[in-house]
This record gives sequence, structure tokens and C-alpha cells, in this order.
Amino acid sequence: MNNGTKGHKLEFVTVLYSDIENIPIAIHGKNISHNPLSSTQAMSIDKLFPALLECFGIILCGYIAGRTDIITSCQAKGLGNFVSKFALPALLFKNMVLLDFNNVIWSFLWSILIAKVSVFVLVCVLTLAVASPESRYSKAGLYSIFATQSNDFALGYPIVDALYRNTYPEYLQYIYLVAPVSLMFLNPIGFAFCEVQKWKDHPERQQGKLQIVRVVLLQVLKNPIVFMVVVGIVSHFALGQRIPAVMEEFVDGLANSFGGAALFYLGLSMVGQVAKLTRSTGVALILLITAKLLVMPLICKDMVDLLDSTGSNSSSLNHSSLSNYAFLYGVFPPAPSVAIYASQYNMELDVVTSGMVISTFLSAPIMYVSAWLLTIPLMNPKPLVTELQNVSFNISIVSLVALVWTIAVILLSKKFKRLPHMFSMNLFLAQFLVCVGMILWNFVVKQEDILGQVLTFTLLYGSLYSTYVWTGLIPLCLVLTKKDNFLRIPPWVFMVFGWGIPFLILGGLLLAGERIVHFSFPLSHVFQNLSSCLWWLFNQDPGRLYLELQFFCAVANYGQGFISFGIFGLDRHLIILPFKKRLVSLWQGRESEEEPPSVVPEEIRLTCTQFVRYHKDQCVQDIVPIRRCEGDRAQTQATFLGSDLVDWLVRVGLTRDRREAQLYGAQLQQGGILQHLTHQFGFKDDTLLHYRFTERSWTPPMERNSIMPPVAM
Repeated sequence: MNNGTKGHKLEFVTVLYSDIENIPIAIHGKNISHNPLSSTQAMSIDKLFPALLECFGIILCGYIAGRTDIITSCQAKGLGNFVSKFALPALLFKNMVLLDFNNVIWSFLWSILIAKVSVFVLVCVLTLAVASPESRYSKAGLYSIFATQSNDFALGYPIVDALYRNTYPEYLQYIYLVAPVSLMFLNPIGFAFCEVQKWKDHPERQQGKLQIVRVVLLQVLKNPIVFMVVVGIVSHFALGQRIPAVMEEFVDGLANSFGGAALFYLGLSMVGQVAKLTRSTGVALILLITAKLLVMPLICKDMVDLLDSTGSNSSSLNHSSLSNYAFLYGVFPPAPSVAIYASQYNMELDVVTSGMVISTFLSAPIMYVSAWLLTIPLMNPKPLVTELQNVSFNISIVSLVALVWTIAVILLSKKFKRLPHMFSMNLFLAQFLVCVGMILWNFVVKQEDILGQVLTFTLLYGSLYSTYVWTGLIPLCLVLTKKDNFLRIPPWVFMVFGWGIPFLILGGLLLAGERIVHFSFPLSHVFQNLSSCLWWLFNQDPGRLYLELQFFCAVANYGQGFISFGIFGLDRHLIILPFKKRLVSLWQGRESEEEPPSVVPEEIRLTCTQFVRYHKDQCVQDIVPIRRCEGDRAQTQATFLGSDLVDWLVRVGLTRDRREAQLYGAQLQQGGILQHLTHQFGFKDDTLLHYRFTERSWTPPMERNSIMPPVAM
């Protein structure tokens, strides 16, 4: 290779890498630097991480307390009532009275209002168009509320306080002005859809339009948040923007108790919610989270840029800060009250509750990365490319470890020998090579080894595009084998498409040179990142949010191993069940919770006696079919799932909720009334663990000596 060719190839690889990573400065020669904004002028990013740690740490404490039954669900309801009916109304009243309307930029409020209305209408119309007729109205109402009602007070306020208290303290008051938009204007529309759905489900109830309007208005007026906002605004003018001294300490005491209690209750409310998610609701959940965490913040920012561009703001710096604030506000996750609405109507509980939990934890990294990028004072391409490469390198290392584990599990379980796991193994291998290629690129890019750079680049992006192809080939395989579990197309055809096409296209581009790259690679991005291409197509200046897209794109590309690990790396028979068994063995020795009747407490004896005498026969009839047990042995036994008994106990009224039902089942197991099929696990509200009733009967202590006990099964 002569010097001219070597120089050409080096320039080509550098330009190509920059283009694929969507850092257009090196390719298009455009300057993306903005007016320098000091981080101390915009927001206090140093305080954001401690604030996130504080908020999510308290949420985690609440979740642990609920998961370990330190606080039961009934006790959690009491805390929730205190937070929503005492602490939050007091907080709203205090801040509405003290609110300074002279510092309010009304164009910002109009921007958020229009953004919320736009997302609400978009979600509502799409849901009505594609949802099944049986439940389209309830889905339209609750999904629209989910996408627009943010957790402004419990989670949003601490984040805004950490970022803007020292720079723009007036931004804190917008939280109290924006929140009523959903509560007073949008939520009633969602409630109306739910009432229509209720009327359609029960046509025997004669409920006219006026009745629906009356019910909706009554729900809005009964909401303590709405009521106290109205009272606070009236008191603002009546009391002269001051709380009377006789009430001040009382109101402050209630208001100050809101923060920690609300976050703790949020953690409590998350217990057991993700378990309600099913495969059929997965697509709806993904679309809802996308609307809430991606579409909403972008529309909020765009509306502020549009409506606040007339000069009502004092300076361009304040305008930019308001625009960034609008984006961060849009990222706030849904409020727990959305799950309460779903519970009240008994509609769409699985999607709404699971979505609330997932959105809450996804919002943390999005908020942090967004705030970090928004505080970059000067968008110099060199440090950004370096930082992007470091992020990709670090994620690749962790993802590589996850993929090694996943591949080992697939090999040990011997699933790779059958479809579609044979093709899943190819996907894991492609993801493995992507991580290896990224790690190698981190070293070869610093050297002048042109051949090494070309080979590493080919390995990296050939494997990356191969992961995209295999992701499409696996569902195609499932479709083709759905009818008779037989694949009529030879597997080598899939191999050619999965491996050959990506490397063939990439090799052609490498050989074609730089001229073809400028034309072809913007097209090959409808594979990598459609959003990035559309942004660059319609915006001359990519901006900070464009760069944020690139960081998330790098996480998605090089962090694919996390998804594979989560789905395939925790094999139930090979990993989860043995791990549970070993953990229980270490904690209690070999677990055998069926204690002899003589040593169980009197409370458990009474529970078991009552169940056997009055409820067991009916329970057996309702939940104990003859089912084929899992395992290699062809064996049938009269078994039931732990979740079946929990459902039955709640349905017949023996317990108030699932948590109490699980404790009730554990008492029956301690008393020897039921047992795990293999004596390995205690009683759990689980859809995987099988149990059976024993033939042991219970008699009161005074009768036990006169009756011969039956032989246990």
C-alpha cells in the first residue's frame, strides 16, 4: 500500500467512524459550538446526582419495606392517604398563597399546556384507532392520563430544586402552576372515557350523558389537590400573599412532611406491580413509555422555543434555560395516582402499574444525562467524541461479561440445538463481536496501523449491522415454524442473510472509498438511528439533544448484551431455581417448613382448623385440577400454583389482599395442610411453584386425644 493509498484509507476510516457515530463536524465541516453557557449560570449539575440518589434511595427503602412485609399493603394505604389528603394539599396551599405571579412567564405555561394537550390527543386518538372495541374507551382514557400526568411533587420538585435553586429559584413555582393542568382539564376527559367504558360493559345501568358529566365533575371536585389549589389561589389575593401567623407553623409542619413520606410511599406502591405485566401488554407499555419519556419532553421543549421566541423573556440565556427546563419537566415519570385511577375503575391495571414502575426508574438516567449535556459550556467536538468513545468502551466491557454468561447458559442448557435458539445463538455471537470490536477500536484508533483500523472497523460495524439483521430473522423463523414447528427454509439461508449481507455491504463501502460514503452511509443510518438522521436532515445545528441521542444510541448499540442477559441469561431450571434452593439452604439449612402440629403456634393451629373444616373442600374443587407437572417424568398429580391459592383466598374474602393471602398460605404450610411438590420452597404467590394439599386433618386441642389422626400422604 503506497503512501497516497494509506493516507486515503486513514482519512476514510476516520471520517466513516465519525459519521457512523453521528458526530457530523468532521464530515460536514460545520461548527456546532453555541454561545458559551457557564454551568453555574444555567443549572447546578453537581447537586443533581445527590438529589437523584436521595430520591431513588428513599424509593428503594420503601420498596424493600413493602417487599419484606415490614409494612403491609394495608398500612401502606394509610400512609398514602396521609400523603395525598393531608401533606400534599397543605404543600399546595402554602405555595399557592406565597406564589409571586409577577415573575411568571406565561408563555412557558402555555407551552407546557399545549404540549400536554398534544400528547393527550395523540395517545387518545391512536388508542381509539388501534385498540380492540371491547376496551378501547378505558384504554384511551387511562393511557392518555398516563402519558401526561407527571410525578411533579414527590419526584419532580426535588430534582428542580437541586438544579435551579441557586440560579433560577422562580422555576420552582412552575411546578405548582403546571400540575393543575392535568388534574383540572385533561384528567376529566380521561375519566369520561372510563365512565363510557363502564356504561358499555354494563348496559343494564341507565347512565345518560348528564350522569357521566356529573360523576366526572364530582371526582374532580373531590380531589383534595384540585380543591386546595383553588382555595390557595383565593387565599393568595384575600390574605395578601401571606399565611397568617396562627396557621403558618401548622401548614409548614404538614407541608414539610410531604417529601420523604411521598417518596417512601412511591416505593411501597411499586411492590408486586411489574409481576402483573404480560406479553400481550408489552407493546402497549413500550409505546406508552416512549410517549411519556421521549415524545413529551421533545414537544415541551419545541413549544417553549416556539412560543417564547417573541422577546417576552429578558434574555436569550433565560430563554435557553427555560427551554432546557421544559425538556427536563417532560421527562418526569407518571404519578402513582394514575395507578389509583386504574384501580378505582378496575381497568388496564397491568399496563398502568407496570408502566409506572418502569418509567420511574428509566427517568433517572435520562434526566441525569440530559442535565449533564445541557450544562456543557462549549460543544467542542473533540472532547465530545472522546467522551462518547469512553462511554461505548465502558459499556462494551460490562456487556461482554453479560454475553459470556448468556452464551454459557445457552450452551449448558443445550438449547442452541433447536429452533429458534439456534438463531438466537447467532445473535448473541454478533453482539459478542460488537463488544470485542469496540474494545479493540479503543486501542487501534490511537495507533497508525491502517490495516488494523480497517479490520477492526469491519469487525465492529459488520457485527453491529448483523445484530440488526438477526433481530429481524428470529421473529421470521418463529412465524415460519408456528404451524407445524418445522422450518422449510434451510438454516444456511438464514446464516447467509444474517452474516453475509451486513459484511458484504460494509466491505463494498470500504472498497468504494470516501465519495460513496458521503452518499451511502446517511441511508444506512433507517438501520442505526432514524431519529438522528431526521434530526440532521431538518436541523442545520444538531444541538445538545442531538448529542444526547448519540449517547443513548451508543448505550443501545453496545449494551445489547444486557437485554440478552435479562431474557436468556437467567434460565429458570439452570439458574433461578437452583439459586433459590441454595440461598434458602444457606439461610435456613435445608428448608422444610412443614412443622409437626405439636410445635406450631396456637394461632396457626386455629387458622388451619378453620380452613380444613369450612373451606378446604370448596378450595380443592375450585383450584385443584389434575395438571401435568413440569419435569422430565410423565406424571400427573392434583397440584395447584401458589398464585391460584392466593387468587382464591382474596376472591372468597378470607384475606383482604394478596400480601395477606401469601401469609395465610404460609401458615397453612407451617401447619402441614399443604406442601411444596418437592419440599424445596416455602409458600409463595408465584406462577411457577406447584403445591398440593396433604390428607392431614385438624382438630381442636381438646379433641385431639380422642380421634385417631389419619396417615399423611
